[in-house]
Amino acid sequence: MITRIHCPQDLAPGAHVALPATAAHHVARVLRLKEGDALTLFDGRGGEWMARIALIRKDDVHADLVSFDPVERESLPAITLVQSVAAADKMDWIVQKCVELGVAAIRPVAAKRSVIRLSGERMERRVAHWQAVANAACEQCGRNRVPQVAPIVDLPQYLGERSRDNEGENELCLLALPTAPRRLRDWPEPSGAVSLLVGPEGGFDEGELLAARAAGCEGVNLGPRVLRTETAGAAAIASMTALWGD
Repeated sequence: MITRIHCPQDLAPGAHVALPATAAHHVARVLRLKEGDALTLFDGRGGEWMARIALIRKDDVHADLVSFDPVERESLPAITLVQSVAAADKMDWIVQKCVELGVAAIRPVAAKRSVIRLSGERMERRVAHWQAVANAACEQCGRNRVPQVAPIVDLPQYLGERSRDNEGENELCLLALPTAPRRLRDWPEPSGAVSLLVGPEGGFDEGELLAARAAGCEGVNLGPRVLRTETAGAAAIASMTALWGD
């Protein structure tokens, strides 16, 4: 299999590009590829480039773009995961697996029972780390459009934005809720995007549930077993793409 590399600079026909430092180290020191070997490069905006390694000097790797393939591997409907922030290793797993399953965007939110609280520089570093996890997941699974991981906001702020901006005219907003009467199969195929709100390890409190419903979120039951926060989003996204997408 040809190695895939996320290369965030704009790629253009005939370009000679330097690989990002981490990718260059992986190509030169881990995979031990040679000059002339093939690579697939993508900038995250759609399509992919066939490239050849032109230069390897220690951890400095350059490649020449050869041809462009506009192939798309995105799922429909476009699903945004609104995920209550989980412990670090769980959050990494959530981002990785949901990107592999086709999620279009990830919006981390801080709920009252979220086990970790991040702000300022610590939050920026963690969000940048999650974005790197998303980039790597796209390299592995073949996606050419990289889902964006948004900065963490408090749940009330997110719900307020939904209400204020009238988000959801054409959007289905689902709230993962074990006690909800309806299951995914009870909804017709949506005509627009879908948002899925997943609670923290301890679940949402009653006030948060009331606020979510007031903002237009509808409860969905994901089955007779109570899923962990790191499982619920992936299970729901896989089910939605099976019912309504690819």
